[in-house]
Amino acid sequence: MSVVVTLTMNPALDVATSAASVRPGHKLRCAAPRFDPGGGGINVARTITALGGDTLAIFPSGGAAGERIEQLLAAQRVPHHALPIAGATRESITVADRRSGEHYRFILPGPALSTAERQACLAVIVALDPRPRWLVASGSLPPGVGDDFYAGLAHFCGANGVQMVLDTSGPALAACRGANLYLVKPSLSELAGLVGHDIEGEAAELAAARAVRSMGYARNVLVSLGERGALLVSDEGHRRIPAITVAARSAVGAGDAMVGALVLALDRERPLSQAIYYAAAAGAAALLAPGTQLVRASDVDRLYRPAHVGSDAA
Repeated sequence: MSVVVTLTMNPALDVATSAASVRPGHKLRCAAPRFDPGGGGINVARTITALGGDTLAIFPSGGAAGERIEQLLAAQRVPHHALPIAGATRESITVADRRSGEHYRFILPGPALSTAERQACLAVIVALDPRPRWLVASGSLPPGVGDDFYAGLAHFCGANGVQMVLDTSGPALAACRGANLYLVKPSLSELAGLVGHDIEGEAAELAAARAVRSMGYARNVLVSLGERGALLVSDEGHRRIPAITVAARSAVGAGDAMVGALVLALDRERPLSQAIYYAAAAGAAALLAPGTQLVRASDVDRLYRPAHVGSDAA
């Protein structure tokens, strides 16, 4: 196995708590909070570590929240390289309404990065020796980082034999047209944004995913469909992966857990057609964990489905 490198340009200290009920205009007495290191790539690295893989999480870090993230990653034995920045790393807050079971997520903006801070993140990746086999870039871009950041990173990866997986949205994702990444993972709404029109029905979903692939975004397009599972379009055709039904406690990080398990399975030489089911098991396992806890390997192994179960390849 190789080391899976993850990049999180806009990390967050995730704070999870609960209240008897969430109502406007009232003081909400909350339970003791749980703190976890967060942000897309960091969650991917946490998943890989929990599943016994080797990883390195790279991210900018500043202020008390950044320091807490570094401490928490060390406690979880997640290898990481934090680059100091002048600004303060953001926090994200999840509040569970114990009466209704609903979760409310408050996402704060990240700190602006200077040109030197942005370039330092890239320099760490360029200097990696040996080159990683896999790079997972996940999450939003903070202020000060141009929309073409991931596209430029994709060019470096393509020129150096690094397989890049991207999980982002908006202009940063749109800028990667023609980047020919290994895989992108848009949601259905993000997919609609890439093709420029609404998507209704399974035939339209498939057509849109194929269009994104033909535009050169990536060789493999994995569309998250929420409770309906996911749709994979690749060289082998298309495959619908049904969601695994579990008693969900929190949806925080489920998509990141899916990406982490997918890349880990691929690094372990499992074909994509099998790896995607391992990824689905990790996504479901993340739903079982409270707050921002993410996955336990025992849950993933229990939920894992062999590749032929539920497949719908074309």
